[in-house]
This record gives sequence, structure tokens and C-alpha cells, in this order.
Amino acid sequence: MFPMLTLLSMFYYICLRRRSRSGTRSEALGSRRAVELGQRSALPVTVEVEQYGKEVLDFSSHYGSENSMSYTMWNLAGVPNVYPSSGDFTQTAVFRTYGSWWEQCSSSTPRFRRTPHSFHSQDYLELAFEEPVYPTAVEVLETYHPGAIVKILACSLNPFSQNPPADVRWEVLWAGKPNKALNPQASQFSPSIKQINFATNLLRLEVNSSLMEYYTELDAVILRGVRERPILALYKIPVIDINDLSDSEEEISEAGGLCCRSGGENRHNLGNGYFDRLPYELIQLIVSHLPVPDLCRLAQSCKLFHKHCCDPLQYIQLSLQPYWARLTDASLSHLQSRCTLLQRLNMSWTGNRGAVTAAGFCSFMKACGELNLASCDRLQPQAFNHIAKLTNLRRLVLYRTKVEQSAILSILTFCPELKHLNLGSCVMIEDYDVVASMLSARCRSLRSLDLWRCRNLSERGLAELVSGCRLLQELDLGWCSTLQSSSGCFQHLARSLPHLRKLFLTANRTVCDSDLEELAANCSALEHLDILGTRMVSSASLRKLMQSCPQLKLLDVSFCSQVDSRFVQELSGLFPNVSIKKSFTQ
Repeated sequence: MFPMLTLLSMFYYICLRRRSRSGTRSEALGSRRAVELGQRSALPVTVEVEQYGKEVLDFSSHYGSENSMSYTMWNLAGVPNVYPSSGDFTQTAVFRTYGSWWEQCSSSTPRFRRTPHSFHSQDYLELAFEEPVYPTAVEVLETYHPGAIVKILACSLNPFSQNPPADVRWEVLWAGKPNKALNPQASQFSPSIKQINFATNLLRLEVNSSLMEYYTELDAVILRGVRERPILALYKIPVIDINDLSDSEEEISEAGGLCCRSGGENRHNLGNGYFDRLPYELIQLIVSHLPVPDLCRLAQSCKLFHKHCCDPLQYIQLSLQPYWARLTDASLSHLQSRCTLLQRLNMSWTGNRGAVTAAGFCSFMKACGELNLASCDRLQPQAFNHIAKLTNLRRLVLYRTKVEQSAILSILTFCPELKHLNLGSCVMIEDYDVVASMLSARCRSLRSLDLWRCRNLSERGLAELVSGCRLLQELDLGWCSTLQSSSGCFQHLARSLPHLRKLFLTANRTVCDSDLEELAANCSALEHLDILGTRMVSSASLRKLMQSCPQLKLLDVSFCSQVDSRFVQELSGLFPNVSIKKSFTQ
């Protein structure tokens, strides 16, 4: 009986403390009612501001190139370019991937074990507006395959201010799961958003296109809001949550410590209950299901959990991508001692606005077999030199980073076990022929290579690459405009890579029937082929290719002028297991 009275007394004590800080429920209700009834006529009229995005500040990927406006994220700034029209337009913002095709490839990074179930994001963009407002609505104008947006966030930082705040906050305005649009037509996405207590002119959209049949295209974003903080937001009814009785260590101390003490004369630690009796391996399995922040918090609860939560076996694989907003040099330093057995690391999207420095990154990286730094474009070039020390590296993603040619050559020299390499949109590499030559000499076990939009790969460099890396299964040469089919480079590629499963020759207008005939003759395991934009491929060569490649799953023939929609429908009937893409414009 006595312990129960003690517990009720402590509960009553904490309730009194909370009520003394925030006022009684009746007082709060009275204050709110006074605002709603007695003072409404005296309040100034709040005018809603409507504004389009002023500038795109950051993004994870885009289909376009860094020095163009076609299909780039920069198209999202300003008023709509094509909305309400539907279809595939170069004036829109388009992310690089869609659907589940990329996840099916061996080059795809397997899902990390501790990724939170609520984290669905695959891409993001950050858009600044002219004037900070308290948001009342966000509207996204989607012109092709809508429905990919899974999260909208607001930031307390004014990107145009000369005095940034010491503490940058990100607040989720809306979040949902990915869904599949019923049709590809244009749509206006305007979800009900959460009210926040700071003005913002910086929004972040996060998307997941895994359920889309083709590329999602965005045209513009509208931010609606008021300049003054809504007055009713200042009056909040205090709610006592039975699961949150201790606001601070001071309250726990004054109340006697609900978790550790049972009475004035019986002040001893209750221990860890039955956890002390469980096998070490079973406790390890239990805590292995916790996300990284929860794992760090649990480590502070007692010595037993500290031992388990700091065990390096819990950090064999680590994805820090979901925590991009909070990751700093200090965070990496805190994790460093726990990551001595780290094999897989995902740091994509992290280091935003200099939060992770080259020194902090180099200090953290000790040993790793898989490293993903996609879109860490704020990471300084000198940081990449440290990657060459990871001699057991097998998978490396450097998409949209500032890695320089000297650094990548050093990495290839000292990391000969590389099997998967992504150098897409790495604009600091001056000569891809030199990189191709080094790959041919040092990385003969290479299985996948992404050279999306590499600027200067020549026929000589490609020939040397495929002659040395004959185990290649995936090769992305999308938008590599310096390659010319007339040189025979694509035919040589087909003859040299019999294990090829994925080939992207996107927007290479010189791809012709002879190239497809060589692929049909030599690459029967082909699963994914993208020849978007070629004008020299006929219907007959396409039919022959599909007959010769029974495992083909994806074929993109958008903007192929000799392949009309009627023939695509015919092929779809003959080869129902192949997803044939042919975009349209209204």
C-alpha cells in the first residue's frame, strides 16, 4: 500500500509543478476563449502572401547536366513553365531515377538494417523563397507522373540573411508514404500542413519514385503564408502526458527518481530486471533493431546497455542518411570509437552547409568495404584523398561530388578490389580516358560502372575500358555525347562484354541498327537498355533485339523518331514481360 501512495504522491507533485509553470486548464481555456470572442475584432487583419520559389539551393540528383537547363532542378524556381500541360518537357525539374529498376541491379546499395521504417525518401531538393512567412499552404505543380512526394520540411534558416542563426531547425510540415498515381497527367499537390512557430523561406521536398512508371516531373512550388505569427498559436492548452512525467533531471531528483527509488528508507538501485539473466547474444539481437539515435540514447541508461549499445558489432553497417539534418563533425567523433568493424557506410546527403568538414570525415573513416557519398557536394576535394586508404573497398558511390582526378586515380591504384563504382556527374574530373585506362589496368573485377554525363570519354577510352574490365554487367554512358557510333565503339563494347545486363546509352543520337544487332548477337543476358533520343534505330532491329534477349525487362525508346507509339503497343503485346517506355507531351 505504501509504495502505491508514494507513487501517487510523486505523480501529484509533478502535476502541480507543471500547472504552476503553464497555468491551469481552465485558465488556458479562458484565455483562448477571450481571444476568440472578446478580442477578435481588435486583431489586425492578416494578409496571406503567395510566392513562387526564388532559387534552388540544393538537391540530391537531377536528370539534366550541371551546365544546362534541360530537366534540371533549377527549372523549379519561378513561375510555372508548362503547367497545366501534361507530359515530358525539358523545362521541368526531373530526378534521375524512377521505379524499382535501379533497385533490382547489382549496383544498387542493399537497404541498411537500421533504417527507420518511416524513412521513405530517395531524393530531395531545397528551394528558397523571397520572404519568410508562417506557412499556411504549400502547393507543388506536377506535370508528369505525380505522387512521388513523401515529405515537406521547413527550415528556420533564412538563406539570404547575413546573420544565420546558431541553431538551424528543420520542421516537418507534412509526411506520407509513397503512392502510385492513377495516371501520368498534371496534378497540383497541396496537402494539409502542420503549423510551426517560426517563419520560413526555405522548404525541402523529399520524394520516393519507386512506384512510378516513369520519371516524375515538377514545374513549380507555391508557398502561402502570413507575415505575423497566428495569434491563436500562442495559446496552447497544457496536456499532461502520462508517458512524459519527467521534463528534466531536476524533477526526477526532487521527486525521488521514479525509476530508481521506491521509498525514503529503501534507496537502492533496482538493477536491470531479467535482462541480467539473458545471454549476451540475445540482448545484442534485441538492440540491433533500434535506429541509431535510439541506440545512442539507450547507451546512456545503464552500464549493461552501454556495453551492448557501444559494441562494434552493432555498427558493422551504418546509414547516416536519415539523420542528414543533425550530422556534424561532433556526431562522427562520438560514433568513431564504436565503428572499428564498420563495413558498410552511407553518408549521402550529409554535411549540408559545412556541417561535416574534410578533417572530420577523414578522422572518422578508418576501414570500410562500402562507401556511399552521393550528393555530398559540399565535401571538400581533399577529403577524397583519404578514401585511398580503404584498401578493401568494394563499392564506392561518388555521384555529384567534387572528387578530383588525382584523388580518383589514387583510389583506383590502392583499391583494386572495387566491384561497383559510380562517378556520375563528377564535374571535377578533367580526363575520363585516363580514369578508364586506370580502371582497365587496376580494377579487372569491376561489375558496374556509372559514368552518367561524363564530359570527355572518347572512343579510345571506352575501348580500353571494356577490353580490361570484361566482367562488367552494368555500364551507364547516358549523355556521354563525345562517343560516336560511327567509330564502332558500341559494337566493340557489345563484343567485349558478354555478361552485360544493363546498358544506358541515353541521348546518344548516333546509336544505330548495327549497334543493336551486335547487342542481340553477343549480350543475350541483357535486362535493361536505354537508347532514349536516338534517331537511327528502326523497328526491325528493336524486334530482333527483343527476340534475342529473353531476360529483357526495361527498354526506353522515348524520343526515338523511327519508333512510333503504335509499334510500341505492338511490341508490348508480343513481349508482355518487357516494360517499354515511350514518353509523350501534350
